[in-house]
Amino acid sequence: MEIIANYPLKNHNTFGISALAKEFIQVHTITELAEVLKQNKNKKLFILGGGSNMLLTRDIDALVVHIDLKGKEVIKSENGFAEVKAMAGENWHEFVQFCISNNLGGLENLSLIPGNVGTTPIQNIGAYGTEIKDTFVSCEAMDIATQQIKTFTKEECEFAYRESIFKGKLKDQYIIVSVTFKLTTENHKINTSYGDIAAELTKNNVVIPTIKDVSEAVTAIRQSKLPNPAELGNSGSFFKNPIITAQEFEKAYLLHPTMPHYKVSDTEVKVPAGWLIEQSGFKGKRFGDAGVHAKQALVLVNYGNATGTEILDLSKKIQNTVFENFGIAIEAEVNII
Repeated sequence: MEIIANYPLKNHNTFGISALAKEFIQVHTITELAEVLKQNKNKKLFILGGGSNMLLTRDIDALVVHIDLKGKEVIKSENGFAEVKAMAGENWHEFVQFCISNNLGGLENLSLIPGNVGTTPIQNIGAYGTEIKDTFVSCEAMDIATQQIKTFTKEECEFAYRESIFKGKLKDQYIIVSVTFKLTTENHKINTSYGDIAAELTKNNVVIPTIKDVSEAVTAIRQSKLPNPAELGNSGSFFKNPIITAQEFEKAYLLHPTMPHYKVSDTEVKVPAGWLIEQSGFKGKRFGDAGVHAKQALVLVNYGNATGTEILDLSKKIQNTVFENFGIAIEAEVNII
């Protein structure tokens, strides 16, 4: 293991933002991670995974520890279910494909989401009617201060919409090193009711879809709407879909009767942030090298040499305009660094 000074992070964040790490080290095993934390306990640390859910607005004046822990295995299989464990540094989409190729169902709707396995519980990632919490069993995490490994159950993670305990009260205290999921081995629960999945399956003449069919449909939909970070810098959905009170929704709906919405509970309604942004005139707009993607207004993009600050300024302009137009506040899903 070697600590490298003034390390460029352009290839370690999906926005492709040029920024430097004061120091950088990559760890490949849990033992190496513990050793790095122990030897550098007096240094400011920055934990880096796949770099897919962050916007760098400055250089990182810290030791950047890149988590590159690899490995995935089925650890238990019985009664139509299997528990599958993946290390934090595994690429998420590759892990989903591993599960599908082994006839393990439950993650297919989360295909092609950028990032690594270790960051998925932090954000409780979700797409097309599915969230991590639906199949999550537990995760192992290392206490940064003591280097002890603690196992967190689903209940202990306190999952909510794009939230978990690791974004809240335990932020910056633990590093997730592995995640275990409970997936189906038979009688898979196929979820095609959300978004454009059913239409994509019909287009492909699929009548009785398999988990592989669903994964391929989701992948095709995402590829048609979302830019590949390797070709156009982005971090997927930049904003959360706002969940507002029923009273707030009724007020907005009276003024905007075409507003799409989804009932969350008797007292809450979810409104698509992409629709709000598009109706506010930002879809496809470019401001220098920072812009809003032409096919999906939720996605902010770097056309080449945008700085993180320029993309952040654009996001704030969008938030202010949406609030002025609809009285609805939208929050960033991406971590602003």
